[in-house]
Amino acid sequence: MLLSFTIAPIPLWNLALFLVSALMIILGITLFNLGVDISLIPMGKQVGSALVKIRKLLLIVVLTFLIGVFISIAEPDLAVLAGQVNGVPDTVIIISISLGVGLALVGAFLRVLFQFPLSFILIICYMLAFVLSGFTGADFLSIAWESGGVTTGPIMVPFVMSLGLGLASVRADKTSEEDDFGLVSLCLIFPILTMLVLGIFFTPSGGSAMTAPAIDSVLDIASLFSSGFPVYVKQVAVALLPIILTFAVFRIALIRIRFKEVLKISVGTVYTYIGLVLFLTSVNVGFMPVGYQLGGVLFDNNSEAALIIVGMLIGYFVVAAEPAVFVLKRQVEEVTSGVISARAMGIGLSVGVAISVGLAMLRVITGWSLLYFVIPGYLIALLLSFAVPHLFTSLAFDSGAVASGPLAATFMLPLAIGAAEAKGGNVFTDAFGIVALVALTPVITIQLFGLIYSIRSRIARREMVVPGIEEDTIIELDYSSPEQEEGMEENDV
Repeated sequence: MLLSFTIAPIPLWNLALFLVSALMIILGITLFNLGVDISLIPMGKQVGSALVKIRKLLLIVVLTFLIGVFISIAEPDLAVLAGQVNGVPDTVIIISISLGVGLALVGAFLRVLFQFPLSFILIICYMLAFVLSGFTGADFLSIAWESGGVTTGPIMVPFVMSLGLGLASVRADKTSEEDDFGLVSLCLIFPILTMLVLGIFFTPSGGSAMTAPAIDSVLDIASLFSSGFPVYVKQVAVALLPIILTFAVFRIALIRIRFKEVLKISVGTVYTYIGLVLFLTSVNVGFMPVGYQLGGVLFDNNSEAALIIVGMLIGYFVVAAEPAVFVLKRQVEEVTSGVISARAMGIGLSVGVAISVGLAMLRVITGWSLLYFVIPGYLIALLLSFAVPHLFTSLAFDSGAVASGPLAATFMLPLAIGAAEAKGGNVFTDAFGIVALVALTPVITIQLFGLIYSIRSRIARREMVVPGIEEDTIIELDYSSPEQEEGMEENDV
């Protein structure tokens, strides 16, 4: 609203559409998060525990792969991304990314089972991604790197993390806490790999698929929503059906839970369904088109520097508004016993994402390749993984997925597309990639916090060692009173 009344004015009816969409998105995400807490998270944990109990490795691998595919198909942010790419069928993009997520969950399960170090797996995957980037078409490159951050959205993250809790809880050894994290990071890189392969065979065409609607009255706004609702009622039902059927099969064959718990999960699934319908309808009808319009007006009416500054401000506040970031900050504070505070963590993430969006807007202006940023960025992150505790590496690479939540795909990407089209640039090379950059900087930020934590821990351990006394020396302290000592001496005599 501040931008529309100052440096980027848009028609009042379009602003009204944006505000109505925003309110409906708030309601949709509220219902969705409530549904996730009481349905998807318990589902994931129960399925994860049941998978390990099968004790047939090949069957576990197949089932884990199918679960990854089904959960990815239901991801709303994935449908949003696919709808913005002209020249490549939506179904092809969704299936390619879903196959990547399926492979990621298989890899995550095998890592938990056989205790492979996460840092080594990530090094291999990212090096392979750098190599494949040399063979992928330039117009598809940014879309491929974008897919990782978009895939790890509001359905994927809680379900996969709860699935990891179910897998790790069966072992319950000293490394199980580390296994709770890191699964999401694999679900971020594997879709990038499958999309880079897809980019060898497909090339997007034309501009973006977005347009700013012409609105003159309340009836026009009502008409847009009434025409959009039936489409997404059907789309969300088709997306959620495979997850529901998978859980039903596990419930009948492997999982023994009370009817009351099944009823609770069913109610949660209804909340999830309604929330997703409201979310997708509002995003596609009003939120994204007006964000796209705002980006074009912002570029046309102001200097290039203003675009970068506004982008950085939006990035700073967007990450602070992501619900999953609150969970991440609390986790880090608990893991470090308060050495890294949630407040410091929040500021670090906000600054990191602000820099990401500023760099993304710089790409819109200059047309620089995304590889100029992601290759040095991930090399720094991978090198840091050797200097910080393993738990911080898992947390860091998971945090990239957490930071690139619904707001990044539904508002910041359309804003960048609108600015790129107003400039006359190629949206596929210049605008796409903003979510990939948003997913990158938190990885470096949290590992830097991990490095600080590691250094402070070493200093604290040194200060606790008393000079001149070996660490394994046992010091016995006598707390007896003088009267007790007198009595002891008489007894000795």
